[in-house]
Amino acid sequence: MTAPLDSISSSSSSTHQISTHPPIALKNLVKDYGTLKAVDHVSFEMRPGEILGLLGPNGAGKTTIISTLVTLEKPTSGEARIFGLDVTEDPERTKMLTGFVPQELIHHGYFDVEEILEFHSGYFGRRKNRDRIDWLLQKLSLWEHRKKKVKQLSGGMKRRLLIAKALVHEPKLLLLDEPTAGVDIELRESLWRFVGELKATGLSILLTTHYIQEAEQLCDRIGILQKGKLRHLGPTRELIKELTKREIVIRVKGAVPENLLSPYFVKRQGEELIFQVPSNMGAGDLLSGLGMDLKSIADLVIREGNLEDALRRVLGEGSNNVSADGLTKAKS
Repeated sequence: MTAPLDSISSSSSSTHQISTHPPIALKNLVKDYGTLKAVDHVSFEMRPGEILGLLGPNGAGKTTIISTLVTLEKPTSGEARIFGLDVTEDPERTKMLTGFVPQELIHHGYFDVEEILEFHSGYFGRRKNRDRIDWLLQKLSLWEHRKKKVKQLSGGMKRRLLIAKALVHEPKLLLLDEPTAGVDIELRESLWRFVGELKATGLSILLTTHYIQEAEQLCDRIGILQKGKLRHLGPTRELIKELTKREIVIRVKGAVPENLLSPYFVKRQGEELIFQVPSNMGAGDLLSGLGMDLKSIADLVIREGNLEDALRRVLGEGSNNVSADGLTKAKS
């Protein structure tokens, strides 16, 4: 019989293991489906208490990695560990330490919200879990819906229920696979706030998403996947700084200079001169190099690089339509 999480986490050896091992450690992880290599020798370690985002186009391997961590898929080769425990050799204990929110909305028959959370608590040996259940119902705005059958809930409420289920046993690691897919902007933003609150408690969170704004706002680090390979991994702000350029638009008065001897000059649009400079280069440096008279400048606009630009750089997007590969900006 699987031991309750209380008994696992209360032992000194398990507590030491959680504190001394990374929440997730992948080493040369490979998952093949026949000739398709869905995950291709991916290696990384997650830091305790961080939100790590996995981004990439459809089919990049994001969901396959999460499915491997929760043992829905078995690795072809390599290792996947949660707090030092191999997920294939010790699946019961790794699942006790992990909460998982899948992409798909799962049908729960004719049970009501409260019953589902009580049943799910029992799966993890939490038979007296009323306080935790009530807290989740309140935090996820499910309290007034707690007696409703799942079939009576909206899609957004079902998404909240999945999150409550994942957290009901107080896991140390939370896996969120497209947690805001198909929800409206108001619900999405409320879930972002809740994820931020969970992080503040020390919970480690692995997030996959197609919403670029979501990742840029929430994630401490970003891993970019493409065709099963981990193409880039690093702190979000550093990744943006490293992989993007700063755009400077100068609107001039009167005649536009005919010849601009600058390696940063991109194009001219009417009275506007558009330049792309390194992210650490200021407008003053550009202007001094151009030798332009400040009196000839009507306006100057600086646009910093963002995560969308960094993704396009890594993925080799030739157009401005990042959503063509399944990555989108969050829209209202």
